[in-house]
Amino acid sequence: MGLTSKKVLLAAVLLALALFILTVWLWPRLSRRGLLPILGRVGILLGTQLSLMAAIGLALNTSFGFYASWADLFGRETTPGVVVDHGLGSPQGGGMRVLGTVRKGAPAGSERRGGLIQQVAIAGGVSGITSKAYVYLPPEYFREPTARFPALLVLTGYPGTAEALYKKLRYPAVNAGQVRAGRARPMVMVMMRPTVAPPRDTECTDVPGGPQTEEYFAKDVPAQITSRYRVAAGPRNWAVIGDSTGGYCALKLALRDPGSFSVAVGLSADYGAPQDATTGDLYGGSTRRRDENDLMWRLRHLPHPPVSLLVTSSRKGEHNYPATQRFIAAAGAPTHISSIILPSGGHNFNTWNREIPAALEWVSSRLEGV
Repeated sequence: MGLTSKKVLLAAVLLALALFILTVWLWPRLSRRGLLPILGRVGILLGTQLSLMAAIGLALNTSFGFYASWADLFGRETTPGVVVDHGLGSPQGGGMRVLGTVRKGAPAGSERRGGLIQQVAIAGGVSGITSKAYVYLPPEYFREPTARFPALLVLTGYPGTAEALYKKLRYPAVNAGQVRAGRARPMVMVMMRPTVAPPRDTECTDVPGGPQTEEYFAKDVPAQITSRYRVAAGPRNWAVIGDSTGGYCALKLALRDPGSFSVAVGLSADYGAPQDATTGDLYGGSTRRRDENDLMWRLRHLPHPPVSLLVTSSRKGEHNYPATQRFIAAAGAPTHISSIILPSGGHNFNTWNREIPAALEWVSSRLEGV
């Protein structure tokens, strides 16, 4: 059974409950003096505590989507091999392959009423990276066979799971509801995790001698999606949104690659990449590369590109609030800056679910489409 399986969570809860009942039942017998009763008390208390911690950990992981599998949890996940037909290309030549259809996650109804979510593998001809994505096609995509739609690249945090984007954060459902209410336009959504070289956290960076993650998201993904689906090409038709690490990636992609994205949203984003055991050396020891990937440094030292940025934070509960205020102050024309600042809210799905509806309306108003 998988790490995120409800059966695993239920089993953990039942085990914790059973051990608690067993502890209460056996405690009078274990309260005697002697080595064996003492070992019995230690063992049953330790087992109860461990089972309770396991149940809580599994519940948190199911809610927030920190790890997708047991291999992901223990750092053993490697990039899966993807069979790509020669007609579809390869990681070296580029291409895309549809792996299946997801029924749960898109708004209810037929394709013309609820749209469709497809799981795809996107092979990058520029970066040489292959990664999976979920592509949401809104119902209007099937009702208007000649129209070309704006596109939104949606990124998780690290490590994150792409499934959480339509299951927990409900990006397709939120957009569909806004379209029905006349508050937003339909968008094709490309939902991905930024971890394209697991378990390494590349922070959407072109790592010297390593994964060219920025090239993959800025060049390969838009090119393959535009060639496969009726998505309007060009930066005025492409936006990127993400939470946490994905938020940093979104803002960085727009600031560094305005020829690919003209609109970006950073939900609870940092404005620079950490350097720790999960990232390693992202810049090959180069101070220049590190500075160029620091968003605050870019706004203070480089010309501002003609892009629209939306940043979010909370006055109470978010560690990035002071940095967000400095980022807003540093931005200037032709970069347009907007913000969502909540009175309180932590670094979690509940907070992002409060921000996503307004963020999607804002994105929709700034994209074109044909």
